[in-house]
Parts: sequence; C-alpha cells; structure tokens
Amino acid sequence: MAAGTDTQLKLDTAAGDAVILSDRTRLPQARLALLDPHAPELQARAVSVGGRGAAWFVQTDAGPAVLRHYRRGGLAARVSRERLGAERSRGFHEFRLLSALRERDLPVPAPLVAAYWRAGLTYRAALLIERIAGARSLGDLLDAGETPPWASIGETIARFHRAGAFHADLNVDNVLMDAQDKVWLIDFDRGALRKPARRWQRANLARLQRSLRKRVGAAAGRAPTGDGWRELLSAYDTSMKPTSMEPQA
Repeated sequence: MAAGTDTQLKLDTAAGDAVILSDRTRLPQARLALLDPHAPELQARAVSVGGRGAAWFVQTDAGPAVLRHYRRGGLAARVSRERLGAERSRGFHEFRLLSALRERDLPVPAPLVAAYWRAGLTYRAALLIERIAGARSLGDLLDAGETPPWASIGETIARFHRAGAFHADLNVDNVLMDAQDKVWLIDFDRGALRKPARRWQRANLARLQRSLRKRVGAAAGRAPTGDGWRELLSAYDTSMKPTSMEPQA
C-alpha cells in the first residue's frame, strides 16, 4: 500500500468511542458496521478453520473479504488514552504489518479495515482483509489427498524470511494456494518484521513441520508427504542463498 492510502477516523457509536483504520482507496466510507458479522449486508459465513479468533467470510463493497475478531485475552482491559490503546491493538498492528509486507511485494491479503472500540470496561479489536479468490489451504490439499506445490511453498517462505517477515504461527491452514497455484501466507497476528536470522527462520519451518505431522499423522515421514517436505526444504534453502545481483551487506 502506498503512503497516504490509510486514514484514521474517530467515531462516536452507541457502544462508545471507536477508532477505525482503513484503506480509503478500497473502502472510502469505512464504518464500524463493516466489522459486525450480524450486519445483513455482509452475508457473513463462519470460517471453519483456525482458533485464535472468531472469523467470517463476508461480502463488502471492496469484494469478498474475511472478518476476524480478536479474542479479549489479547487486549488490554483498560487504557488511559484511547488512541494509544488503538495503536497497540492487534488489529491495528496486523493492518500495518500487512501493509508493510505488501510494500515489499510479498503475497499477503490486502488489509481493508481495522477497528478498536469500547465494550463495557474493556476494548475490542477486529480486522477486515481481502479474501484470496479461489484459495485453498495446504491443509485442504492434504486432506483431499492432492499434491501441494511443495517447491513453490518453500520458495515463498524463503521470500518472506529474506525480507525479515516473521510469522508467529506458520501452519498448514495459514499457507494458501490460489487458482493459479500462487502461494500466499495469511494470519500475521503477532507477526513482525525482524532482522533476518537463522534461529527464528528455522523455528518457523519447524512450526510448519509440526503442523504437517499433526495433520497427516504417520504419513508425514513417508512418500509422497515426506518427499514433498524434502522438496520444500530444498527449494527454501536454494532460495535463501544470496545471488550475485544482491548488494553486499
């Protein structure tokens, strides 16, 4: 997202004050109702996978999107200043991180709206992002007995790692393939941009491997799944090697 395409609006609502961060090029009339799964115009349908927040597929003026509400356990119960609380909220953090990743030409969904609002004595947070058309997760492909594009997955993860993009929960449901087999990463809640380092990069891969083993069980070490994981690692390692065209540190 280019600089200046997001805006903050301070709104008074029936539930109290709210702060909204939005991409005004996609949704120029951002409002809190866009984050209400009960709003009839959203035609919300619950997402069946994932467990770190309530999520729905919705329809918006910007096209199909995914709405996620963050669980309260991750939010400060009280803040002395609303603006400071909003900036520290998980929705605002993920919105800004996704924007930064897209500026680096990394394949993540576009953030549309983030909001932070008062709910009684606590605050709530939510995020609306675009839905990747025709996307299926790595977990979906494994469940269907289909062969994932292992090398493309490895190459894509390497792109993120070389850019310093840390994913806090890299699992088989957060790796997507669209109709053209382009690989995307989603759910950057608690993610960050870090200095590239082998330790956290390998920890990311180990998290994905644990998720793979959990999903396919005893088949994880056998062909074709075992061969697929080795193909992923080979493509990852090749992509992580610096090229002669890159500037030297």
